[in-house]
Amino acid sequence: MHEHVFVLGTDVRQNYPDYPNPWDEDARVADAVEKLRECKARGIDTIVDPTVIGLGRYIPRIQRINEQVDLNIIVATGLYTYNEVPFQFHYTGPGLASSTCPEPLVELFVKDIREGIADTGVKAAFLKCAIEEQGLTPGVERVMRAVGQAQVETGVPITVHTNAHTQSGLVAQKVLAQEGADLTKVVIGHSGDSTDLDYLCAMLPMPVPILGMDRFGLDALCSFEDRVNTVVELVRRGYAQNMVLAHDASCFTRLVVRGAQRRSVAELELHPHQR
Repeated sequence: MHEHVFVLGTDVRQNYPDYPNPWDEDARVADAVEKLRECKARGIDTIVDPTVIGLGRYIPRIQRINEQVDLNIIVATGLYTYNEVPFQFHYTGPGLASSTCPEPLVELFVKDIREGIADTGVKAAFLKCAIEEQGLTPGVERVMRAVGQAQVETGVPITVHTNAHTQSGLVAQKVLAQEGADLTKVVIGHSGDSTDLDYLCAMLPMPVPILGMDRFGLDALCSFEDRVNTVVELVRRGYAQNMVLAHDASCFTRLVVRGAQRRSVAELELHPHQR
C-alpha cells in the first residue's frame, strides 16, 4: 500500500548524471524489473506507488518497467514538500501576483486523474501530500488544501506523508476536513512510526481515516517488534479495518531517511522478521 519503484531527484540526475555516481538507465530498469518479478513470485499483485512531483515521478520509466512485470503499479498525483511549493508556483494562484487565477495545483492534479499524466496515457489514481517536522508552513498548507479540493472534485483517495512524532497526522486531518475531503478515503501515512496509542486513537473518531502502518523494515525509525505490537493492540481495540501495511521501500533511491538507507522491496521481503 505504500512502495516506490524509484525515488530520485530528477532535475539533479538529468543535469548532473554522474553525481553522486554514474547513472545507467538500462541497468537500473533491469534491476527494478528483477526485484519486482521477485515480489510477484512471492504473491504480491499490486503496489501503490506514491511517487509524485518532488520525489522524481517519471511515468515513462515506470511504463518501461511495468511492460516487463506482471504487476499492477498504481501511480499518484500531488506534490511532495516539507516547506515551499516549487518556484514555478510562487506567483500564480489565489492571493498571489495573479490574484484572479484559480489554484493551478488543483487544475494540474485533476488533469492527472481525469486525462492522464503528460502524454503517457496513464491516469493517477490517488493524491499525495506531506507534512513533516516543519509543520503547516504556507507551502505545505497550500498543497494540502489543493489536494483536498482535488479529492472533492474527483473522489479519489489521499495519502499523506506525516511525522508521527510531531503528531502531524492530526493537523492533516483538520486541514483536509476543512476542504470537505472524505476522511474515510485518507491514509495517514507513517503512523506506524509511533507507539503512542493515544495519538493513533485520536485520529480514529468518525469519520474514520486509515492509518498507514507502512515502514516495516525501517527499524531505525521504530523497531519491528514495536510496530507489530502497536498493530496488534489497535486490532484488539477494533481497528483492524483501519490500517494498511507496507514497507515504504524502493527498488532504487538516492534519499536517506534519518541516517538509515531505505532497503529495496525485494530486500525487505527477505527481512528475517517477515519470513
